[in-house]
Amino acid sequence: MSALALISQSSEGGGVAPIVVGIWILFLALFLGVELITKVPPTLHTPLMSGANAISGITIVGALACASTGYGWLGLTLGFLAIVMATINCVGGFLVTERMLRMFGSRQKKGGKA
Repeated sequence: MSALALISQSSEGGGVAPIVVGIWILFLALFLGVELITKVPPTLHTPLMSGANAISGITIVGALACASTGYGWLGLTLGFLAIVMATINCVGGFLVTERMLRMFGSRQKKGGKA
């Protein structure tokens, strides 16, 4: 049986319920995220966050798809929370990137001369 068929089956049909698969993915993603962040040196955090903004954009699209599915209040609530958190992450990442670029900007722009 393929993984896609296993995910789409409900618990009554003998397969794994989609919420169980979602919870496993959440816990694995949390574990992987903590492990990766603790291994990155502090000097690389800002450039990596700048690159992760595209991933947050993809997360927003996925959360919109989750919120629009027919899973009822649970899907709507989790989708809304994912949209809020991914938006905060994306906006914060762009603000930090903009600040970093100003910090490394040329000295001529700081003095007011073009």
